[in-house]
Amino acid sequence: MSPTGYDRAFVKSLYDLPLFQLLDRSRAVHTAHHADNEVQLCTLLSVKTGGCPEDCAYCPQSSHYETSVHPERMLDVSAVIESAKRAKELGSTRFCMGAAWREVKDGPAFDRVIEMVKGVKSLGLEACVTLGMLTENQAKKLKDAGLDAYNHNLDTSRENYRSIIKTRTFDDRLRTLENVRSAGITVCSGGIIGMGESVDDRCEMLRTLANLLPQPESVPINALVRVEGTPLHALPPVDPMDMVRMIAVARILMPRTRVRLSAGRTELSREAQLLCMYAGANSIFYGDKLLTTPNPEENEDRDLIRHAGLKPMAPLAG
Repeated sequence: MSPTGYDRAFVKSLYDLPLFQLLDRSRAVHTAHHADNEVQLCTLLSVKTGGCPEDCAYCPQSSHYETSVHPERMLDVSAVIESAKRAKELGSTRFCMGAAWREVKDGPAFDRVIEMVKGVKSLGLEACVTLGMLTENQAKKLKDAGLDAYNHNLDTSRENYRSIIKTRTFDDRLRTLENVRSAGITVCSGGIIGMGESVDDRCEMLRTLANLLPQPESVPINALVRVEGTPLHALPPVDPMDMVRMIAVARILMPRTRVRLSAGRTELSREAQLLCMYAGANSIFYGDKLLTTPNPEENEDRDLIRHAGLKPMAPLAG
């Protein structure tokens, strides 16, 4: 899975295109590979909140920072399944479960996640988890339970990584993605903009993702949600057109990937979100919360989809 394809100059040349020219190219790629009136609705639930030993500078769940998020006990399987049922009733076809762990540890907590995955799959939903680093053997156990996708974001470029996270390495991230892929689970991996990174860092993150073989099936593009108590709290908000450019470049580089307009949507206008969808985003996270950060209300998103003339993706057959 080592990057070998697109070079830095090509990716930067795409990012630097005049906006309308970039949108023309990304839209053409999008309509060639995807239904242009369809958006997948996903729901993300925190099943184990807070107390994470990692020092990710953007994250209110880190035990290194004083934030409004406090450690909570892991949810019961039944509570997670009830949340998944509600998500399905509201139109979601993928249900993602997140645990604030540095890495997966074998034992009762991981066994509980396995049962959650089985329960979500029994409802006819795609099941996704994000649990931190995991071994190849743990990935196989998740695959056997029916897991469809594993989320493990690169966050930023290799060069910028140490300024955001010091408790693990960029290669740790890539190793987990390799373990996921070798187990036959689809890869969900993206990043965050607005963390003080350069345009080159943004392009390099996309280049690394696009050069994975095979490419990730799912790429979330997030805008930093600035949370008081984290080191990045005082940074300025992301320019909405930067989100549009990131999504457009991701779409061109990864034609068949589902590009997900993810965290930070509460600071984007309806028009900016629609432009992101026009540029190639064909999935949103649906529900009033993304792990511990705010997200638009369901009725706002239903309005957004209706006004755009889009329709939620139907559940996958089987």
